[in-house]
Amino acid sequence: MSLPPSLRRRAALAVASLATAAAAFALPGSAQAAPAASPHAVPAHAVTGYWQDFDNGAKVQKLADVPDQYDIIAVAFASATSTPGQLSFSLDPAVGYSSDDQFKADIAAKQAEGKSVVLSVGGQNGTVSVDDAASASAFADSAYSLMQKYGFDGIDIDLENGLNSTYMAQALHQLADKAGSGFVLTMAPQTIDMQSTSAEYFKTALAVKDILTVVNMQYYNSGSMLGCDGNVYAQGTVDFITALACIQLQGGLDPSQVGIGVPASSSAAGSGYVDPSVVNDALDCLTKGTGCGSFKPPTTWPGLRGAMAWSTNWDASAGNAWSDSVGAHVHAL
Repeated sequence: MSLPPSLRRRAALAVASLATAAAAFALPGSAQAAPAASPHAVPAHAVTGYWQDFDNGAKVQKLADVPDQYDIIAVAFASATSTPGQLSFSLDPAVGYSSDDQFKADIAAKQAEGKSVVLSVGGQNGTVSVDDAASASAFADSAYSLMQKYGFDGIDIDLENGLNSTYMAQALHQLADKAGSGFVLTMAPQTIDMQSTSAEYFKTALAVKDILTVVNMQYYNSGSMLGCDGNVYAQGTVDFITALACIQLQGGLDPSQVGIGVPASSSAAGSGYVDPSVVNDALDCLTKGTGCGSFKPPTTWPGLRGAMAWSTNWDASAGNAWSDSVGAHVHAL
């Protein structure tokens, strides 16, 4: 199979970063096995940001306007068609692109800067149904077609209305086989979806662990949740972030596959916003054992991937304060 130029370029760049990534994943003094070297050109510590292909009151941007702190840009969102599992995507005129070619050029320019651009599937209102072999194939075929058309590096799974782990994992593996070694796969489950390894979303993440880049769980729009120590923690605190991240880390995901997903501003979500300093404290707590609240992780995970913001648009509305602070902190880990 012949890879698209953007994927060939990113695969080549990845070779140079493998040694650095492997070193970052190592956990001295721990019995935990080091994760396999990533084939992706995503930095060992990376920042993900959702770019809105719609106008909901946040600052309208083109991809070229997204700050350099963002390593993975998730274009939100792909839509479902009348065929189960099949995806479609079209630009909302509200974002100001005069043509698909202009959008493609912005994607290529971001990739030339070493960034990854993925197509996000789902969102709050997205209903993509993959619950049998036929819909799994339809998902993989349509997602790959969109990757080829626009130059996306991969996809993001942000399905908030349920999913079938068996067939979604099947669809994602089919897509990864088509895309090749440069494929970038991200996920953004809600907190309830990652409370237990028996939950369908968690089962999906574990089933695609071999091709998974990062899970940026949404630590917002949530009620109180159990941490890995069995205690209940309220959102909006450093303990909420660290104690819930611990569940994923103890449940089988590599540290390199775990990120902290938060609103970029108080306007970006109904609840759960925390100051960027709290995100930075949580990152330090999980990676270094410093900056913790009352919850103290049983170990540290220096290879933690990083953080995610909803969205680059809401970040821009607040003067890019989130990416200026958290982005710099993630890249300094």
